[in-house]
Amino acid sequence: MSFPCWSDEHRAFRETVRRFTAEHIRPNAERWQQEGFFPDELFRKAGALGLLGIRFDPAWGGSGLDYWYTVILVEELARGRDIGCVVGLLVQCEMATSVIHAHGTDALRRDWLVPAIHGERIAALGVSEPGGGSDVAALQTTARRDGDDYVIRGSKIFISNGARADFVTLAVRTGGAGPGGVSLVVCPTDAKGFQVSRRLAKIDLHSSDTAELFFDDVRIPRRLLIGEEGRGFRYIMQAFQGERLVLATMMNSVCRDVLEETLAYTSQRKVFGQPILAMQAWRHRFADWMTRLEASELLTYRAAGELSAGDAHAEASVSMAKLYGAELIRGLVLDCAQAHGGYGFMEESYVARCSRGLQNWGIGAGSSEVMREIIAKRCMPAPGA
Repeated sequence: MSFPCWSDEHRAFRETVRRFTAEHIRPNAERWQQEGFFPDELFRKAGALGLLGIRFDPAWGGSGLDYWYTVILVEELARGRDIGCVVGLLVQCEMATSVIHAHGTDALRRDWLVPAIHGERIAALGVSEPGGGSDVAALQTTARRDGDDYVIRGSKIFISNGARADFVTLAVRTGGAGPGGVSLVVCPTDAKGFQVSRRLAKIDLHSSDTAELFFDDVRIPRRLLIGEEGRGFRYIMQAFQGERLVLATMMNSVCRDVLEETLAYTSQRKVFGQPILAMQAWRHRFADWMTRLEASELLTYRAAGELSAGDAHAEASVSMAKLYGAELIRGLVLDCAQAHGGYGFMEESYVARCSRGLQNWGIGAGSSEVMREIIAKRCMPAPGA
């Protein structure tokens, strides 16, 4: 018996996403990357198919499914070969909206979650800051109370969808230092004082807009608070589990696509009178990568199963999957580019393009160093205990 055990419902959903990707993403991928943008209309098309709320309550327009469907969604979207576009869509349906679904009031869900699920309002998640990065507990953007309002001051950086978002799910400091002073709010981007300071130029994922945001005494109603004051850090940490699963799945999908492309190329490309794949050194190297990829996928599937079951050990498994995937993609893609010879350095080659920005996979949703620390805390005895 294979693992996971995909059902007819899983297969039907996979086929739906595969058709969407084949029709709307793959034919446009190279053009969108060259232009540095993909159209907002893609959010509405995805929303019309129910792809932006698969794990959310049907009462708010979601499908009420589990993390296995999230895995399928990511695997099939990645076939479009525009990971920047996929990042934009996944921020919308997983990273920026899950905390509103889990902790927001009915009014917040009605006004912000429902139109996000339909693709009618675009969402961004504002956590990282110029001086912070993975240290969420040290964030400096403040939201001080002023009557029935919050007044927000500070900045955020590396914000996906930041240049086009209609609202930002924003981490702010409402109290003292440390995790207990962090809260989450919905910040509309049409509020006075909000500014996209600049759109950041990345070395990869060009179609995904990534921005630095500035908040100059932005005034919002206190009813836009998500959940309780002072519990934002906990909400963010919970939401990171889904985000890390998404990234682990994405890395595996890119690796599988790149490896399959490389095996097809090396089986035909001849050097010294024989196909590259006939050379034992390359066959054995690819055998190693196939084994590691299989291990990475199974680790990710285990994490998906634990998250779906609400298993207490899921945080460690998700962190392991994300860490292992980041190490895998850095080695596998570079080896595959090497096997392409000169073509592995050409812009026209998909494999070559995948070799850009590999370090980013070990940074997003918590760096590899943070993943190692989580694993150590969850799986090792305390020193001296």
